[in-house]
Amino acid sequence: MSDKSAALVTPASVLLSTSIVAFLSGFMFGMYSIRGYFFVSPSLESARRSNITDPIESDESDIDDDTILDHAPNWANGEEADVRDGLRARKQEKKKTKKAPKIEEEEEDEADKASRAHPQQPIADGPANEECKLVLVVRTDLGMTKGKIAAQCSHATLACYKTLSRAASRNPSSPEARLLQRWERRGQAKIAVQIKSQDELLELLGKARSLGITSEVIQDAGRTQIDPGSLTVLGVGPAPKSLVDKVTGGLKLL
Repeated sequence: MSDKSAALVTPASVLLSTSIVAFLSGFMFGMYSIRGYFFVSPSLESARRSNITDPIESDESDIDDDTILDHAPNWANGEEADVRDGLRARKQEKKKTKKAPKIEEEEEDEADKASRAHPQQPIADGPANEECKLVLVVRTDLGMTKGKIAAQCSHATLACYKTLSRAASRNPSSPEARLLQRWERRGQAKIAVQIKSQDELLELLGKARSLGITSEVIQDAGRTQIDPGSLTVLGVGPAPKSLVDKVTGGLKLL
């Protein structure tokens, strides 16, 4: 060894180097021991096994979704105690309330009553080349405005058309289908006439149905101008002109 190297190796440097190596070795040994790589204590091994076999569940799974919580509940007490202490909201039961009868339902009952009093006879289509028409019988004693009358006549037209259309869709060769086809192809004639009482309207309804003529009566809901359930317009047809005239031929035009 040279004199220069011998001068660098002193007792102080050897002691310092030994201390650093011992510190690092002890530190690493302690860390590995704590983590269980060298020596595993029974308590640590038991804890590790319990963590593997019994996974920790989320606290959210212990809460009932149907329970409304205002604050943290007292799990040691029952639900009534929590409600008394203000920790849990009481479940409100839905009270069954009686709904007021609807006007529309009463009107439907009145319409059914009129239909039962005047049952519809089998539809008569008459000669194949005869003109068909739809007559709208309007009550003038109700004091309806022109716009109201137009709306009610539209309801009656649609009601009569739907009655024939449903029967025609079930049987394309039925009298209803032939009448509807003739009426649509020949201009869809519509005539408005007038009467002055409900009794007269019901009398015409019964006469039309007894002759096998499609007829529908309209009742108003009473939301604007007239009383609820009032019979406003009677639709007669579409049907052969000769048959319709037997019902409405003597009435004045509107």
